[in-house]
Amino acid sequence: MSARTSLGRTIAAHAVLLTYTLIALFPVFVIVINSFKSRKAIFADPLALPMPANFDLVGYQTVLKQGDFLLYFQNSLIVTVASLFFVLLFGAMAAFALSEYRFKGNTLMGLYLALGIMIPIRLGTVAILEIMVATGLVNTLTALILVYTAQGLPLAIFILSEFMKSVSKDLKDAGRIDGLSEYRIFFTLVLPLVRPAMATVAVFTMIPIWNDLWFPLILAPAEQTKTVTLGAQVFIGQFVTNWNAVLAALSLAIVPVLVLYLIFSRQLIRGITAGAVK
Repeated sequence: MSARTSLGRTIAAHAVLLTYTLIALFPVFVIVINSFKSRKAIFADPLALPMPANFDLVGYQTVLKQGDFLLYFQNSLIVTVASLFFVLLFGAMAAFALSEYRFKGNTLMGLYLALGIMIPIRLGTVAILEIMVATGLVNTLTALILVYTAQGLPLAIFILSEFMKSVSKDLKDAGRIDGLSEYRIFFTLVLPLVRPAMATVAVFTMIPIWNDLWFPLILAPAEQTKTVTLGAQVFIGQFVTNWNAVLAALSLAIVPVLVLYLIFSRQLIRGITAGAVK
């Protein structure tokens, strides 16, 4: 009976994941198919597949001719990957310290670090811009990486600290008895056990970073520091919008973030399915 129950839970978990995946991918599917169609076909029947009668690559031709989209992709990848690295590293270290070491003000410190979840970082845009101007970081990718790292840390600390508390204390004490330093315990014993949680943080963090328009527009609007989202705005005018180019740019922008999602979601799915058969 227990084997049948475990199998049923596994099938149910996979079915739920498949359902959510199909729902999430449907808008992506609509964007991609319309990027290969003429403007008239896009508005006439947006759900129709590209056929010889309506097939048109004018959107991709426009994207490749106007603007340096390879540079925009490079900037977005650098900012997203670097921000994720620092969010996961510093978030995991702070979560480990809050969950492992008991000190006066531990709870208050945790609440203070979690305030960033409730208070949007965009409220401090003016102050952030003044800091970046004073430090000479305007129109640099460093400015975006710093802001996105600060934006992602509260959620990372909040999620990871709960997972850190579930790591066996006996395992960590055994490492200390064997002479391991706190850094070795953190990197070799604790981090491998919370990889599903870190994958969850990465998935929830990278999408807002990649799709953000606000901070690239405020902090790095120069041509050499534009991101994909900001670069695609060149095709959106006040009175006329080049929908073919917009859809083509969005379709190209989906590919790198989809690859990053697949990289991190493997651990996320592994953690969900492993919990279903316990």
